[in-house]
Amino acid sequence: MTRTLTRTHFHSSGLLRTLGDLALVDTAASDHGFAQKLAAWIDFSSAINLCAVHTTGQPLPGPAVPASATQAVLQAFAHARAALEKALAQAAAGKSRNPFPRPDAGDSLEDASAYAPYRKYHLAQQRELDDGIRTLRSQVREQVGKAAPRLRPLLALDATLETALGEREGYLLAKIPTLLEKRFRQLRDAHRQSVAGTGATDHPGLWTRPGGWLERYGQELHTVLQAELDLRLQPSVGLIEALQHEPT
Repeated sequence: MTRTLTRTHFHSSGLLRTLGDLALVDTAASDHGFAQKLAAWIDFSSAINLCAVHTTGQPLPGPAVPASATQAVLQAFAHARAALEKALAQAAAGKSRNPFPRPDAGDSLEDASAYAPYRKYHLAQQRELDDGIRTLRSQVREQVGKAAPRLRPLLALDATLETALGEREGYLLAKIPTLLEKRFRQLRDAHRQSVAGTGATDHPGLWTRPGGWLERYGQELHTVLQAELDLRLQPSVGLIEALQHEPT
């Protein structure tokens, strides 16, 4: 069964809601309009490219899109998204080349509770997502262009926006591991206070067991990464929705 496409609104993306639920960002809508924000993110040369694409990007005549062609694009996209989700799940379970860090038996409490390995892990997952989604976006544009040639101006606009906004997007997403350090420290410090209050002996091996503070952090981090994935997929979701609205 093909998974339903997930839409994201500018001020209510799943990523913002997830970070807001963790009290890491203020999710109140900005007073600045979307166009004003977008203009601040695009440099002069990118603005010229966008203007050129927009000026020449008139709809092209073309035949109706076969329903089978639309379904093939949907299935290919669903398969690619499932592969990216599987890679995240395998990393969270420790079954990938960049697994979620877990304390070694010989680690001291101080070394085992340092945030640096988790920042490194998060950034590594972001790099892999970036590589996979860049390839996926290109594939979706190619597939949609073959299925509906009249949408090619829209595809050109998407490609231009990807180039224009890529650096800004990477800059903003790279801040998320720093935001999550606050949550990491909250969970760690609450655990330390709980242990001090009971007088029990602490051990890093207990942290990743069900109910452990580090196990909880890992779950929250995976939820954030999944939300990042959904956000990064929105441009491709938009192209596929445009394809679905073409006459069949």
